[in-house]
Amino acid sequence: MKLVANLVDAADLTSHERDEMFALMDEHYANVRRDHFEADLADKRWVIVVREPSEDRLCGFSTQTLIEARIASRPIKALFSGDTIIHRDCWGDSALFHVWGRLALALIDDYPGDELYWFLISQGYKTYRLLPLFFHEFYPRFDKLTPSSVKEVLDGLASARYPKDYDAETGVIRAKPQQYCLRPGLAEATRERLRDPHVSFFYAGNPGHGLGDELCCLAPLTRDNFKPVAYRVIGPEPALVGMP
Repeated sequence: MKLVANLVDAADLTSHERDEMFALMDEHYANVRRDHFEADLADKRWVIVVREPSEDRLCGFSTQTLIEARIASRPIKALFSGDTIIHRDCWGDSALFHVWGRLALALIDDYPGDELYWFLISQGYKTYRLLPLFFHEFYPRFDKLTPSSVKEVLDGLASARYPKDYDAETGVIRAKPQQYCLRPGLAEATRERLRDPHVSFFYAGNPGHGLGDELCCLAPLTRDNFKPVAYRVIGPEPALVGMP
């Protein structure tokens, strides 16, 4: 089953599409509330929509926006990924990252010379595992301390968006009692997967992930920071529909 992903403006989503997205979230997460779902959408600029074309079935989505901030007297831009889900039957399909990568490359080209990052908050190890798979440099990680200049950016972005919930000492956003979390069977790593040092690092760094805690992560967005495997997934770079 080959999936197809497209980047759309969040404001252009129809009510039917919003209903589909909420139903997909509710299938995979516990404690999903419609008002929180709508608040995330209202805060985002774009949505990557993933469909199975033969049946026009929604199989996944990821909300995205561009953050601009001034941290430690430096202008910072960050592509921030919010609610993200791929149906469990479609795990392993690369359509979503194909479009996400094209969005990231378009932003790199739109802001040459700017300090640009991917700001990712990760509730599950599968999401965190994208970082070592696709990037040379990313933080936090098991084999290298986070540089102080990067930690400043990570703390600045996270504390600005989650002032009451971000724990700068651990780099984790603590879940509120009503926070949604992955349903049982979707977040747990097998013993074999825990042998992966990146997965075991995520578990050690975010022990409350099963309750909805999210580990804050940062990867510099530069063309040189993408690994060859990322470019194989991204593929050719035609004009990206949905970009301003």
